[in-house]
Amino acid sequence: MSAPGPRLSARALLAMTGPLGAESVAYAELAGRVRLLIADGRIPAGTLLPSERELAAQAGRSRTTIVAAYRALRDSGHLVSRQGSGSRASLPHLAEVSKRPDAALNFAGSIPPPVDGLRELIVEVTAALPDITAFPGFDLLGNDGLRAAVADRYTARGLPTSPDQIIVTTGGQHAIALTAQALVRRTDVVLVESPTYPHAFEAFRRAGARMVATPVTAAGWDMDHLLSTLQRVRPAIAYLIPDFHNPTGASLPAQDRARLVHAARAAGTMLVVDEATVDLSIDRPWDDGPFARHAARDGGATGSGVITLGSLSKSIWSGLRIGWVRADEAVVRRLVQARPAGDLGTPPIEQLVGERVVGRMDELLAGRRRFLRGQRAALGAALARHAPGWRAPWPDGGLSMWVQLDRPGSSALAAVCRERGMSLSAGPAFSVDGSLERFLRVPFTAPLADLDRGVRLLAEVWAQLAAGTMAAPAAR
Repeated sequence: MSAPGPRLSARALLAMTGPLGAESVAYAELAGRVRLLIADGRIPAGTLLPSERELAAQAGRSRTTIVAAYRALRDSGHLVSRQGSGSRASLPHLAEVSKRPDAALNFAGSIPPPVDGLRELIVEVTAALPDITAFPGFDLLGNDGLRAAVADRYTARGLPTSPDQIIVTTGGQHAIALTAQALVRRTDVVLVESPTYPHAFEAFRRAGARMVATPVTAAGWDMDHLLSTLQRVRPAIAYLIPDFHNPTGASLPAQDRARLVHAARAAGTMLVVDEATVDLSIDRPWDDGPFARHAARDGGATGSGVITLGSLSKSIWSGLRIGWVRADEAVVRRLVQARPAGDLGTPPIEQLVGERVVGRMDELLAGRRRFLRGQRAALGAALARHAPGWRAPWPDGGLSMWVQLDRPGSSALAAVCRERGMSLSAGPAFSVDGSLERFLRVPFTAPLADLDRGVRLLAEVWAQLAAGTMAAPAAR
């Protein structure tokens, strides 16, 4: 018999979910936030949640509201309740999830179609495919041709790089997870932005890190807060997305990059810079090159003190699972030593395609920019038409808009939209502390018809929530 899972008290659960809104939307907010916590692994499957009566008393809410929230969680497969055994967190079975209409309108992921020209390039590669069995089946470092191509691209962009400074990974997320696994010791402090890419802070948290956050908005970083946090806390690692930040779309100015590198070196902090979105410029009027150039200028040899993460999944195609880490050779060796615990190498055929793609990046990215320019305009028009009261800063790159609602409640909005067949990422998904209820990430990568239909649905549900016409279902 397996051991029972952990128990979560009502006080602890409410600390994770944060304050709830008005009674008419509180059940949807609570269900949405708990669903997010379970999906992210912050509430592990099997965890015993507090009883409805206990949670209602601790939250100061009616039992009807809590019953409705738990019922919504059971309906979505995130909660399993048994008489006499309480209610435990659960992850829905993948087959069951695929049968639900959640993916009918996907606003949860920023997933553009394959870049123009990729299909033809893949045909070229496979037509001239060498004897693939000549490549090692287990390749912890990556093939020489791809590593050389990535290194050459860094060098051409102003950061001299050798292939020995590159390790190829299975996508950008693998690069983040491998870095966290190899370099973070339990109880190390890791600084992240808030908001930030959720799967990144989850990777650091699973490695045992204690998280501290520094704020970012669509207008940029609070540099005073960021620099003072480095000086005061001296984190082991700071994870940053300086170009077309996910989800805000902001880019860190060159002069602030130089200040940040200097402050991190003084604090003894390793900068982990995620450049998975660096190639997604639409019309940004400047390009500062790789972030690690500033480390070289500040006295570090060829970018010492900065680990750079890259990927083809955002800029070229999500199905091309090619990523990499650029770092000092000593760091690369540590990553290679840590890698077998998670995987034994990136598939050879994908690396051959990746090598050809990297060699033709500028040509492929021109088509990507044209696509994103049209998509961004379509989303902006849909928001102006259907939700004029929301603030939607105009990003000059990236894949989404960081929309500010006219009041808190993005978790409730996401929960209700989910019931209507639309997947959506609420603001708290991008926060380490469950905040950001006034925000919503809205990608502009969906088909044009879906963009307008999706924004119209968002506006309709939001108006119903505001009017209180979407009350919690009655308890049975």
